[in-house]
Amino acid sequence: MKKYFLSIVAVALIVVSCKKSETKIETTENPDGTITTTTVETEQSTHFDSAKINETVDQAKEDLKRTGDKIDEAADKGRHQFKKAGEDLKEVAEKGAAKVEEGAKNVKEDLQKK
Repeated sequence: MKKYFLSIVAVALIVVSCKKSETKIETTENPDGTITTTTVETEQSTHFDSAKINETVDQAKEDLKRTGDKIDEAADKGRHQFKKAGEDLKEVAEKGAAKVEEGAKNVKEDLQKK
């Protein structure tokens, strides 16, 4: 999951940082005969919308959080089930041990009678 999130963030950063710039050099002749050179640089962002990218990144964060919460819930549920199973197993083992002890006691009594 972390790899996907990091990939999304990396792509978003690359796309947001891509800008298209255009440099124009304009030369104009003044009435007094001098030439004036003006450099005009215009920046245009690419066709990607940074707001939409940010929205997608935020959505991915929310999805990751929900997924993490579901994993935590499943882990807690599994932990409780294992704990209950352990308690049940302990209870069954105690009952089994009591029956074995009782059976051994009966066998001992039978051997003493003979």
